[in-house]
Amino acid sequence: MANVTVIGAQWGDEGKGKIVDWLASRADAVVRFQGGHNAGHTLVVGDTTYKLSLLPSGIVTGTLSIIGNGVVLDPWHLKSEIEKLEGQGVVINAENFAIADNCPLILPLHRDLDGLRETAAGAGKIGTTGRGIGPAYEDKVGRRAIRVCDLAHLDAMDPQLDRLCAHHDALRAGFGQPPVDRAALLAELKDIAPFVLQFAQPVWKRLKKVRKAGARILFEGAQGVLLDVDHGTYPFVTSSNTVSGTAASGSGLGPNSTGFVLGIVKAYTTRVGSGPFPTELDDDTGQKLGERGHEFGTVTGRKRRCGWFDAVLVRQSCAISGVTGIALTKLDVLDGFDTVKICTGYRLRGKILDYFPSHAADQAEVEPIYEEMEGWSATTAGARSWADLPAQAIKYISRVQELIETPVALVSTSPEREDTILVRDPFVD
Repeated sequence: MANVTVIGAQWGDEGKGKIVDWLASRADAVVRFQGGHNAGHTLVVGDTTYKLSLLPSGIVTGTLSIIGNGVVLDPWHLKSEIEKLEGQGVVINAENFAIADNCPLILPLHRDLDGLRETAAGAGKIGTTGRGIGPAYEDKVGRRAIRVCDLAHLDAMDPQLDRLCAHHDALRAGFGQPPVDRAALLAELKDIAPFVLQFAQPVWKRLKKVRKAGARILFEGAQGVLLDVDHGTYPFVTSSNTVSGTAASGSGLGPNSTGFVLGIVKAYTTRVGSGPFPTELDDDTGQKLGERGHEFGTVTGRKRRCGWFDAVLVRQSCAISGVTGIALTKLDVLDGFDTVKICTGYRLRGKILDYFPSHAADQAEVEPIYEEMEGWSATTAGARSWADLPAQAIKYISRVQELIETPVALVSTSPEREDTILVRDPFVD
């Protein structure tokens, strides 16, 4: 049986939560390997809706859920999210949940810096969630981060706090802010430490044991490939690598463990925040897509920008991340359109491009080349087999997989877990 790595192949918000939840019910372990609580996964199970931003989606099903070392962890948010889920009847303990002891922490000073930077940037702001994820990753790379394992040694923190505060005090002074209150920070860490440490362990060892037993591991990505710090629409990207290869480095397992790479792809395109968006529709059609798709960010509540499906971007994402097959979500949102369009290329200053350029100025200037297809009036909502789909919807799916040069493995037709058409089983293939 194969392991499965799930990534978003657009700008995030592709419906990964529902797909991961569907797969988690058949997995033995679910691992978050990058990002922080800037992720937003909505799960609908029966009459209950769960909203997750840090915890792996498998926690709802009782599957062993692990936060890997590639994640940056806000311990206070973790406590709040666990308490909320426990209030919904979800059982969370050291048996079904673990945190990598070498996972870096997001601190209040990271949230402060995130907000100060975005406010000062004005028109040049990136559009972050303001939760301190970027600054926490900077401190990790700068070798001044406080990690989960440090919570067990807070009485010996002075040298680390010296390095951390020397950096942040200078930045804060530039924004006219007072130095970090070291005593208050240390007190907050001492207060939260027992809660976090009950879950802390070298998770690479636990995963090695799970894998040796022949169990199925599901690696859960956050955001999307187009937000990858290297391969995305830089600088309007997240602070981590979101491609499938990060599943290995962000979990402590080798690259031969990631298995089937499932790219989650929405049947149209959305984006939250700033940055280029070639197929964006600032008209009634875009408004209709947003209303029918309930396009508001799970974490921020911000309205998502909407547009037609961009096959160029998805083909690029699939190639960069080695996607084995895609899960096409929200097909039902396209029900009732007389015609639907797919972007098949770009025009840039008289040239035709079959890829998305790297420079921000070129990205902002490209014009989409569309292929128009007949829409369908019958509903796809709730379909669980090809026979339930209108002929034109099947043609649309076929054309999408042809243009992105990647086969469709799953089709999701509603937020409900069981409203899924299985074309190719990622755990078997």
